[in-house]
Amino acid sequence: MSEPCFHCGLPVPARADFPIRYRERTEQTCCAGCQAVAATIIASGLADYYAHRTEGAHRAEPLPQDLLEQIRLYDNDALQKSFVKVEDDELREAALILEGITCAACVWLNEQQIMRLAGVVSVDINYSSHRARVRWDNSRVRLSQILEAIAAIGYRAHPYDAARQEALAQKERKAALNRLWVAGLSMMQVMMYAVPVYMSAAGEIDAEFLWLLHWASFALTLPVVAYSALPFYQGTWRDLKARRLGMDVPVAVGVLAAFSASSWALFNRIDHGIYFDSVSMFVFLLLGGRYLEGIARRRAGEATDSLVKLLPAFAHRIQGWPSSRDAHEAPVAELAVGDVLLVKPGETIAADGVVLDGLSAVNEALLTGESRPIDKRPDDALIAGSVNLASPLYIKVTQTGQDTRLSAIVRLLDNALAEKPRLARLADRFAAYFVAALLVAALATYLFWLPADADRALWITVAVLVVSCPCALSLATPAALTAATGHLANLGVLATRGHAIETLAKVDDVVFDKTGTLTYGEPRLTATHAFDGCATSMLAIAQALEAGSEHPIARALLAAPCSEARPTLAELGNLPGHGVEGVIAGRTWRLGRAEFVEALAGALPDGLSDWHDGATVIALGNGDGWQALFALADTPRADAQALVKTLKAQGKTVHLLSGDADGAVAALAKTLAIEKHTARATPQDKLGYVGALQAQGRRVLMVGDGVNDAPVLARADVSLAMGGGTDVARASGDMVLVNDTLASLPAALSLSKKTLAVIRQNLAWAAGYNLVALPLAMAGHVTPWLASLGMAMSSLLVVGNALRLVRRRADAKPEAAPAAEPAVNGL
Repeated sequence: MSEPCFHCGLPVPARADFPIRYRERTEQTCCAGCQAVAATIIASGLADYYAHRTEGAHRAEPLPQDLLEQIRLYDNDALQKSFVKVEDDELREAALILEGITCAACVWLNEQQIMRLAGVVSVDINYSSHRARVRWDNSRVRLSQILEAIAAIGYRAHPYDAARQEALAQKERKAALNRLWVAGLSMMQVMMYAVPVYMSAAGEIDAEFLWLLHWASFALTLPVVAYSALPFYQGTWRDLKARRLGMDVPVAVGVLAAFSASSWALFNRIDHGIYFDSVSMFVFLLLGGRYLEGIARRRAGEATDSLVKLLPAFAHRIQGWPSSRDAHEAPVAELAVGDVLLVKPGETIAADGVVLDGLSAVNEALLTGESRPIDKRPDDALIAGSVNLASPLYIKVTQTGQDTRLSAIVRLLDNALAEKPRLARLADRFAAYFVAALLVAALATYLFWLPADADRALWITVAVLVVSCPCALSLATPAALTAATGHLANLGVLATRGHAIETLAKVDDVVFDKTGTLTYGEPRLTATHAFDGCATSMLAIAQALEAGSEHPIARALLAAPCSEARPTLAELGNLPGHGVEGVIAGRTWRLGRAEFVEALAGALPDGLSDWHDGATVIALGNGDGWQALFALADTPRADAQALVKTLKAQGKTVHLLSGDADGAVAALAKTLAIEKHTARATPQDKLGYVGALQAQGRRVLMVGDGVNDAPVLARADVSLAMGGGTDVARASGDMVLVNDTLASLPAALSLSKKTLAVIRQNLAWAAGYNLVALPLAMAGHVTPWLASLGMAMSSLLVVGNALRLVRRRADAKPEAAPAAEPAVNGL
């Protein structure tokens, strides 16, 4: 038999001569492609790949010229819009999918190869999804060079495409189903031959026919061992080459030992040692358990996977707006900022934008967790991936491709999924030790039973190998965390760090920033004082004077609900820093600072100079005198008071930590019943405050939204950044509150505790099952097929228990609080 290729592992043809020099010795490769790839890997200083890989690489084929030309097309800026985020003029980030990844060493090799290119800033590859995020300086290295570098070591990289990844996953599921089908068919046929043997009395079946049944069982079990059980051998080979013991090792040893012993008994015509039926049965049961487990795990992660599939492939683009409203189909990848789109009812919005024309309602549930339709009118913002429900909308595109809010969410999830939580690492390490102990126990069992009952020794040993379930130990933590992450995404909370859920469950203190976190971060109308007229009429006049202005005070007045129509404005003048002046029905009105209005309306009446202390007061008057005062302030969020009350009921200590003035902080703390509050805090003060709590042994959750919150968000044990906050704050947070709905926080805290409870239940079940099943198997009370059934059911129970975290409960879904109404007092 010819020796295997040093690179891909395939047999080297008899007359092939493609040597490669590796660590002072000459190795043979099967073709020029493998020789070139191996030479590139070794010459790049990445020879350690061959020492740590756990599977042979794919056979390397030289890149055809047309593929090279296609790769170079990816340098086109227009083509990159759909999958590349431009962070500044030259720094870029791309989402790629890698083909050919078979083990962790492949991930390491690709990361090292890409990082060696001058201009590459970072690269992160998710082994489970084969998705890569690469950041590079486009002035120093081009995307095509990165793709060619990956191709040079025998892999292929493509722009991430959800459809392509789904096709690859479908291919894997089909292969698993084929193996299961072969094992199931074999098991049923072998059992048909085994039942007469078991049920007949000694000598009842002629020896000639008895051995014919045994040989038929052997022939039908052979495909099971050679094809259906292949994943167990591959897993074992990867584990052994990596010098560790994984959960496939005892299964592979059990299958091969049972089949080899049965075959030896068949060839030597020893009829009491043939159990092909047990081999085919426990392979079928194990494959069936893994297949069902895979379905359950995909279901647990479908909430996060669904985000990357939200955008449509085409959109209705309008040329010549506003003179023309004729829409034409255009690929979403070709959309540009400034394009005008028509979004029909029931369609998904293809890019971030703003409404130009139309009144409708949209569903943003998959993005923000808010299940109720949200009304949209001209000038309202729209998020890519949300669904238009009621009427046609004409929108202007403001962000496309990797710059959309949806893409930012997907990047955060990628970062979280690439980071393995501490509990998962500990479970994997314990499972490896458990497998080692299991192999020792199996050997001891065989040595004990061999002199006592040689005929049963092997089968009892096989049962010991199969009955234990390191799978359940390894699945206990990641299955629960994956399910919880999906549920949190439904609530509008994105976990962007692997440790977030685990740490959130242990929080003692919750520290809030003020502006933009517990408050809206912008002025709102809180009260109106009308002197002689109707308060509603005065508000309508103020809105008419401010119509068209983008000043924050103007936006606050215009956003206040008013049931009366605005009067017609004849003339309008603006004195920056003071206010506005206009003519309504032949009378001059002024709106703005008190001294500005005083010049027209006269002195302010006594007793009102300090009206609504702590708020910004805007005055309205005309030649007849003062007409109204409007109080504007940064008001608490509608759900802030209920949030603080709920957190206290959960036993959390609530803190308010803000850089605002003493009066504003004290007033908010009093309104929300927060006893511990600190004002005028600098970023360094906030770090010291949180550090002092941690020094007391407290677990701190920090909630903030501003640039000055980024350091303390990073310092806290776990942090939550507001989705509407700055990019720096979101990058520093362990979790992001996408919908800015504070009511989601108590639900997230409750879910994190339930997640830890489920993890403990899973670990307890896995440990308890093994403590009971293993001694029974060692005592000879468990048959191999029953052992395989127990192992499969144990894994399914662990995953099924984790799926309880996916269910949507009515009490877990945060309800949006009603909008706060301003106080209106008329005289």
